[in-house]
Amino acid sequence: MTKSADTHCPYCALQCAMTLTTPAVLTPASEPGSVPVPAESAALAAADATLKAPLLEAPLDVQGRDFPTNRGGLCRKGWTSATLLNHPGRVTEPLLKGADGVHRPIGWDQALALVTTAVKDTQARYGKDAVGVFGGGGLTNEKAYMLGKFARLALGTSRIDYNGRFCMSSAAAAGMRAFGLDRGLPFPLADLDAASTIMMLGSNVAETMPPFVQHLQGARDAGGLIVVDPRRSATAKFTADGGGLHLQPLPGTDLTLLLGLSHVIIHEGLADEEFIAARTTGYAAVVRSVNAFWPERVQSLTGVPAELIRETARRLADGAGKGGSYILTGRGVEQHVDGTDTATAAINLSLLLGLPGSRRSGYGTLTGQGNGQGGREHGQKADQLPGYRKITDPAARAHMAGVWGVPEETIPGPGLPAVQLLKSLGQPGGVRCLFVHASNIAVASPDANAVIAGLRSLDFLVVCDFFMSETAAEADLILPVLQWAEEEGTLTNLEGRVLRRRRALQPPAGARSELWIMARLAEALGAPSTYSEDPETVFEELRLASAGGHADYSGIDYAMLDRGEAAYWPYPVGSTGTPRLFLDAFAHAGGKAVMTPVTPRRRRTPAGPPVGDATAPAAKTMTLITGRLLEHYQSGAQTRRVSELLASQPEARLQIHPAAAAVMGITEGAFVSVANERGEVFCRAELSTAIRPETVFLPFHFPELESANRLTEAATDPISGMPEFKFNKVWVRAVATGLQNSVLQTSEAS
Repeated sequence: MTKSADTHCPYCALQCAMTLTTPAVLTPASEPGSVPVPAESAALAAADATLKAPLLEAPLDVQGRDFPTNRGGLCRKGWTSATLLNHPGRVTEPLLKGADGVHRPIGWDQALALVTTAVKDTQARYGKDAVGVFGGGGLTNEKAYMLGKFARLALGTSRIDYNGRFCMSSAAAAGMRAFGLDRGLPFPLADLDAASTIMMLGSNVAETMPPFVQHLQGARDAGGLIVVDPRRSATAKFTADGGGLHLQPLPGTDLTLLLGLSHVIIHEGLADEEFIAARTTGYAAVVRSVNAFWPERVQSLTGVPAELIRETARRLADGAGKGGSYILTGRGVEQHVDGTDTATAAINLSLLLGLPGSRRSGYGTLTGQGNGQGGREHGQKADQLPGYRKITDPAARAHMAGVWGVPEETIPGPGLPAVQLLKSLGQPGGVRCLFVHASNIAVASPDANAVIAGLRSLDFLVVCDFFMSETAAEADLILPVLQWAEEEGTLTNLEGRVLRRRRALQPPAGARSELWIMARLAEALGAPSTYSEDPETVFEELRLASAGGHADYSGIDYAMLDRGEAAYWPYPVGSTGTPRLFLDAFAHAGGKAVMTPVTPRRRRTPAGPPVGDATAPAAKTMTLITGRLLEHYQSGAQTRRVSELLASQPEARLQIHPAAAAVMGITEGAFVSVANERGEVFCRAELSTAIRPETVFLPFHFPELESANRLTEAATDPISGMPEFKFNKVWVRAVATGLQNSVLQTSEAS
């Protein structure tokens, strides 16, 4: 006899539907050590081995379920997702770090008392904002909502932000600027099936969300798939093999390329003048702004041939008049200090073609994290209140004060976006006590060495996690929380569709939901308002909080989701939801989209010499771009613990063009140093003609001496707060055998 639950994958925002089946008879899990330990430091491996496993639940059986996004398909991460539920490295009790640096189990009463004391003492000495909260795009809507409320009312702090700042912030800012509303895809994903032309900029969906690729097949068959990427990625190869186009610009020149495409659309008479006149403002200023970006000049700046620029623009215009054209952006063009302007340029191009607000064309951006959409709607961001309301808006503050039953002045003002929040750790006037939820900031943040130093300078660090992540290893106190298949709740996928997460098995006895933790701490801190540990009760409050906001969930409830009804926000009471936005009007006053002229800005250069001996002979300056691998997700804290995935991609490898490698004497598999003024990374080389000769690529899933974010810069987009992940200057050189052995020994001993 078995029992099953219909739910959704715990990884990316595609939120593939799956059915989890668990046997009625429980079997013991493997003893600690029987599952391969990830290739991490000896300290973390030892910490994993000492945790109290085994658990009693057997792994669940995973089956793909028919659903519009995945149609029964799953990627490798989805198929193996349940193996982590009884992993021997699972944290199942609160762990307190001793003076010797070793984490040891304590009881929940003691753990909550320690946190309460740390908060009160810190705020008594340094003020309310000395306590900070860092959330995550993997939290359910209920937990994301409650985390924002907990921070602002129970802690009384403005210092809250989340890792979605590193993911969707530029696209969100551009969407608000142009449309007055930010929803990743303002149309159902299945609409792409009928498109004749799709241009994807900075997104490698063939590896990051493989089931997505089936929605590109129609455009590929028509020869209308276009990919913009400095690498010949799996998606670019899929495109080229189908007769589509691959534009391979220099890193950091996507904005210039988009201006060149707009120039062609305007000056060849391909723009939809009727749409522009009826549904947009700002056209004349955009025309002036692109006049200086004719194709031949853009070729000299981007490396993309002028004729390819013209052909791309013409295909987009032709597709708009046939089966439909779509422009989709991803992190590759958004994770820059000019990410908002680049996304704006992509939106301007789509408006010139009349794509947004059409039933068979459109513009969208591909949300990355599992609840990256819902996670940014309900209060985790430094400047937002639930429902996608601005925290500085008096009407929004009054609404939330009414829902929460508190005086309006109780709600703090805007805080610091993620990079600035992390820079403030341990600093005078900065955060001295930090809560971290669903984020591995020691690996995932830019300038990771500085972030780790900041974590170590804190008076008290609390990390809620279910594994000993690299961030958890730095914590004074680790609080064990539930995994995805052990909890109820909702998430919002990349289409703006609200989905149900359902419990498939009971959690370990010592683990607790973040809702439970926040409710208990709020009570201990004497917080105003109410804090429930029941997800449905929290969702009912979220409905009230979101009512009337941009992201209005007030017409959605658990019963309708359990019936399988589609729920696309905005979904006010009395409506049937909004699967397609902007059909009649955009969200700005007056109903028109706003076209904003943008222009490239000068790029930053390294501020000083690199660390290490990267100036040795044969070292070469290269441009580093970072990204994901098929087998891993985000910081790798979960996927590096899945033996099948780790066996396939056990280490970081630097992708480098053979011509560049030959100049430096680097051969396939050779040990190399990648360094700049922020840090140094050591890894093996992977020679490939799929990358431009002046560019190198490093995945960001790996920790310590393989951590790509030791090299990325904490400079940010002035509008969105997005850091510069995709354009960093580095020195690359071969490493002698003697130094290689020394590095490996240092890594093992760290």
